Amino acid sequence: MTLTGLSADVRTTAKRAVLISGGGVSGPALAYWLHRSGCAVTVVEKAGAPRDAGYPVDIRGTALEVVRRMGVLRRLRDAHIDSRRVTFLHADGSEVASLTPHTVTGGAGGRDLEVRRGDLTAILYAAVRDDVEFLFDDSIDTLDQSGQGVDVTFRSGRRRTFDLVVGADGMHSHTRERLFGPEEQFHRYLGYCFALFTMPNTFGLSREVVLWNTPGKAAALYAVGDNDEVHAFLNFHQPQPPAGALHSPDAQRDLVATVFAGAGWEVAGMVSAMRDADDLFFDTAGQIRMPHWSSGRVALVGDAAYAPSFLTGQGTSLALVGAYMLANALATHQDHTAAFAGYERGMREFAAMNQALAENGAATLFPVTARALEQRNTMLRDLLTMPPATARPAHSALTLPAFAPVP
Repeated sequence: MTLTGLSADVRTTAKRAVLISGGGVSGPALAYWLHRSGCAVTVVEKAGAPRDAGYPVDIRGTALEVVRRMGVLRRLRDAHIDSRRVTFLHADGSEVASLTPHTVTGGAGGRDLEVRRGDLTAILYAAVRDDVEFLFDDSIDTLDQSGQGVDVTFRSGRRRTFDLVVGADGMHSHTRERLFGPEEQFHRYLGYCFALFTMPNTFGLSREVVLWNTPGKAAALYAVGDNDEVHAFLNFHQPQPPAGALHSPDAQRDLVATVFAGAGWEVAGMVSAMRDADDLFFDTAGQIRMPHWSSGRVALVGDAAYAPSFLTGQGTSLALVGAYMLANALATHQDHTAAFAGYERGMREFAAMNQALAENGAATLFPVTARALEQRNTMLRDLLTMPPATARPAHSALTLPAFAPVP
């Protein structure tokens, strides 16, 4: 891919004031590109500081070109976890197969990046903190588009008016709910629940993932280095989302413990560690699918608009690419309506292709029936003797346009 970037001496006819809700991945990435095109950018984030935790994430395909253009590729390569193997286990703990990660994910070995989410957010924040206003420990309370801009009242009580507002506040976006309606209208449940937490690395694991399966259940230990902690992951099939547990940590712990009662391998110890974990994250596997990503002067980006689910491994990459495409559309069109329409034209097919990977991800990692699990295990054993796979087309299906200054 041979593409040119934005000239360093961009000039704009007027400074748009843009508020971004969300300081995770897509928010700071969008802030970077909007600043480069001459906008006055404010990011509001409900946390008190940049978030430094989270499960490791992947940056693949087109997203690698985005971070290269941002000038942070070298720092991300320095932060690359470089997991060396993924080992799949039977119910009794015996080995099914041990493979290189890119053999399983379909990524490009030696090019794709895997980094701690906290490292990624820190690098993105460092790239924009001197040029962008950050409002930590705050959030949007109300939005009013009745005038020539967007009148925003924050939870803190401050009031400001912006030309545009962008919701980059994740799958459970409050911005989306305020403008478009309840999440249930756009959420596609994929049939799984999961719990994430950290626990002591008493297993001697280093730069590797170990995944245990029985039909409809999985447990994984993920060692990102030679640390004394590992990321633990418990996933299970649930035909309907457990509405009663989604907002109660105690109910979540009880549900997971009930589902995995009597499980073999190291699962009992994992469940015990989950009981004591102070960083438990519980959610359902799902996607956000919307007919439109904007309303008036407000648009959505990343998981808020097109979350693909962790089953695809593409959430972070979509967030980075979406931020670039939205900023480029706004730099190309002075009229925000035309810009938002151009953003959707350029991004929608790419988002849909990556969301379609969820079915393959579920079949590979979390088979629901004994027959499907055995078919998956046969496929994994076959991979040991097959040539290395090339990157899946969905990772790189979008050719980025050169970034355009505001006309």
